Amino acid sequence: MLALDIVIERGTRTAGGFRRHVRIADDARVIALAGHSGAGKTSVLHAIAGLIRPREGRIEVDGRCLFDAAAGIDVPAHARHVGYVFQDARLFPHLTVRGNLRYGRRTGGSTAFAFDDVVALLGIGALLRRRTANLSGGEAQRVALGRALLSQPRILLLDEPLSNLDQARREELIPYLQRVRDETSLPIIYVSHSADEVERLTRAVHTLD
Repeated sequence: MLALDIVIERGTRTAGGFRRHVRIADDARVIALAGHSGAGKTSVLHAIAGLIRPREGRIEVDGRCLFDAAAGIDVPAHARHVGYVFQDARLFPHLTVRGNLRYGRRTGGSTAFAFDDVVALLGIGALLRRRTANLSGGEAQRVALGRALLSQPRILLLDEPLSNLDQARREELIPYLQRVRDETSLPIIYVSHSADEVERLTRAVHTLD
């Protein structure tokens, strides 16, 4: 369950900033955020992840309060247990695929996602010894997704993970996103401009004006 009622301010309107009041209450496990460029979709993800602080409001994920302005609650980003996959994979070029995956691995506490299970889920076993410069865009995003899962998140945020890929690579990656949706119990928030892409992952769509 995602319960979110926040006001986000970025910059000033005269300088191209905005103020958005975003309200979402949905028990779907995969929620898509849609809307035009500049509507604040990425800002909502950043607010959930703790990368920006809402002006006011409350954020709750599966009954766990991450932010409540009135109550003075603002859980630090590193303690929110958020897995985040960006438009670009943001892999470390000096590490192999295995090194990138292990870098993201959280030790201690919950181990819901084991290394070998994540590698099998995403079909990246053959890539473990490769350098990231030798990966295709789709392969790099699968590694980024694996790294996010190995951080043992309680929620997964996907910010247009297919937007930098050509159509063939998109078709290659979507089945893996569907596997993550179907084979894990993680709440997922997915941002995309593609209606077809969203439709293949969820029916729960919230449009930001």
